[in-house]
Amino acid sequence: MKRILLALVAIGWSASGTTAFGQVDDVDPTIGGVGMLLQPTRPTVHLPNSMVRMYPVRADQLDDQIRFFPLTLISHRLGELFSLMPGPAGGPAAWDQEVTTPYYYSTRFDESFIQTEFTPTERCGFFRFTFPEGQASIRLANLFPGNLSAEGSSVITGEERFHDMKAYVYGEFDVPMEFNATGGEKKVVTARAAAERVAFRYGISFISVDQAKRNLEREIPGWEFEKVKKAARARWNQVLGQIQVKGGTEAQRRVFYTSLYRTYERMINITEDGRYYSAFDHQVHADERPFYVDNWIWDTFRALEPLHTLLNPEMEADQIQSYVRMYQQSGWMPSFAVLWGDYPCMNGNHAAGWIADAWYKGVRNFDLETAYEGLRKNSLEATLLPWRNGPKCALDDFYHEKGYFPSLPPDVEETEPLVHPFENRQSVAVTLGTAYDDWCIAQLARTLNKEGDYRLFMGRAKFYTNVWNPEKGFMWPKDADGNWIEPFDPKFGGGQGGRAYFDENNAYTYNWDVLQDFEGLFELMGGREAAEAKLDQLFREGLDRSKYDFWYKFPDSTGLVGQFVMGNEPSFSTPYLYNRTGSPWKTQKRLRTLLNAWFTDTLHGIPGDEDGGGMTAWVVFTMMGFYPVTPGLPVYDLGSPIFDQVTIHLPGGKALEIVARNNSVDNKYIQDVKLNGESIDRVWFRHDEIVNGATLVLQMGNTPGAVGADPVRVLPELTDGE
Repeated sequence: MKRILLALVAIGWSASGTTAFGQVDDVDPTIGGVGMLLQPTRPTVHLPNSMVRMYPVRADQLDDQIRFFPLTLISHRLGELFSLMPGPAGGPAAWDQEVTTPYYYSTRFDESFIQTEFTPTERCGFFRFTFPEGQASIRLANLFPGNLSAEGSSVITGEERFHDMKAYVYGEFDVPMEFNATGGEKKVVTARAAAERVAFRYGISFISVDQAKRNLEREIPGWEFEKVKKAARARWNQVLGQIQVKGGTEAQRRVFYTSLYRTYERMINITEDGRYYSAFDHQVHADERPFYVDNWIWDTFRALEPLHTLLNPEMEADQIQSYVRMYQQSGWMPSFAVLWGDYPCMNGNHAAGWIADAWYKGVRNFDLETAYEGLRKNSLEATLLPWRNGPKCALDDFYHEKGYFPSLPPDVEETEPLVHPFENRQSVAVTLGTAYDDWCIAQLARTLNKEGDYRLFMGRAKFYTNVWNPEKGFMWPKDADGNWIEPFDPKFGGGQGGRAYFDENNAYTYNWDVLQDFEGLFELMGGREAAEAKLDQLFREGLDRSKYDFWYKFPDSTGLVGQFVMGNEPSFSTPYLYNRTGSPWKTQKRLRTLLNAWFTDTLHGIPGDEDGGGMTAWVVFTMMGFYPVTPGLPVYDLGSPIFDQVTIHLPGGKALEIVARNNSVDNKYIQDVKLNGESIDRVWFRHDEIVNGATLVLQMGNTPGAVGADPVRVLPELTDGE
């Protein structure tokens, strides 16, 4: 049998039974399925950016029991809707022989030998069950208050109420079933039949049961499971095939395409037949354009959104316009625009970075004037407090007047009732993040000829200097009287998670989170050479305590190299900053080390919370060899490509081809750069140089190269608005 399988592979057969091997066959959704300290990834089965997403509910990939299968998710990592479980017990069951792909899932349960299969469409799902003993039993249940009911011998309908909105389901079995309904606020329907194989297809809606039925009739009109599966596979190959790579190892290709797959989990399109339900005003709207939700902007503005701005600018425009509509419907520009409305996680007004980045990379099909209005209102009138929505408070007024968010000494009780009791003020992180956001707003103000606003927000973009402690050489908490907080340990100070002053990381990480003005930051540090030495030390500095102690306070600070944190988003740009100090070879060396150490094709292959594409988009960019260090600045920094050749198929039939000649494990250093046949002595390129198609040829070698070493050739900053 093994010889037969090897022969089939040799002639091009894939595990799905088709003859064409595609990029989707390099995807392993179980990568990262065991979290380093916090959340694992989930082996999510769905179509790109689609409404229905499914994974088996269990603790992680090593949990040997599946609790149930949801019919869809509420949001990335925020819960599930409706449950389904085969078997007479209808409860948790040990699993084995699992097959997981983006478009198809299958498992067999140990004791019953029941096989469960699943494949999705955009708004619907298709389960297929095999019961070896010929007695089918399937349990469907509400996970939230609602109802489920049977109609006739084959139909299930129902709703669930969650977070002030509703989800609806309409489902059908392919054989007559006997139904038994029980429960109060949460209904349970058990379906039974004397049958060996049973299929269940269903539609989901956030509008009505009738709409769920229409979704099903349109997307899965028949009982051809393999046809739906084949179409789902083709859709993934179409999307993943937009980037083609040559070279690297099999493991590296699995990491790359799995990371690319992860970047399509959100945002999701919840439009149904030209209508959508918006939780931002609790109305059903008719609109020709799709409406997208589920974006954790603190996590995604750095890499995920810039990636799709390059690959899918039309979709980015629709997603930004969705944010504009959310602002029009609710009165505030959202931060985490999830299914049920704005979920004010983390901090910042980072839609500014996303929108500015898209605009200056040529994405124009959205209402910039209204988007700017919402961003400006959030900056000047909304509270900056982490994990809070709504109008500003006294601490915000202080920020606007003094130019920094005030900190409290460790032994002083909180004075502002709006401050979240666990998340605290995050005063330094809020100051740094808001300064960057306001820089992005300033660029948009200039574009809209709002000169007064431009000067206002450019001034506010410098507020990061107010929390730089020149004697300590760190971003440092400062109280309302202008005094530096003492005592304070930049490695360990600031309450659980550092949340009194920072956010999930310590001062070593946040020292570099000044995306809008690295030149100014380096000046504060004493110049380029001093900044480079400080950057070197970041990767070498010890914890001065046990890892247990460190991670007890900073569980998000995983993927450690010295004090550098690969497992959290504020670190993403930091390894690229050697490009700005005139030592790009150090960027090239660091990136190879970080990729090899922390991003592997294993269950532990992601060093931190992946956050629905927030981290894996960094992997996609970095493995290709470039990265958008400052969203809002239409420029990419070069790194060190993993692959010998990368072809990115851009809209309009154009392509960006990146060729790394003489590339290898040791030959990681760039010796020469040619853009469209012309040598360039710089380690960056502009978006407009590649968006209409380009060829970038990098000559690689095993010793540091001279290209980009001249500080004059270092990427220019745009802090003066030019």
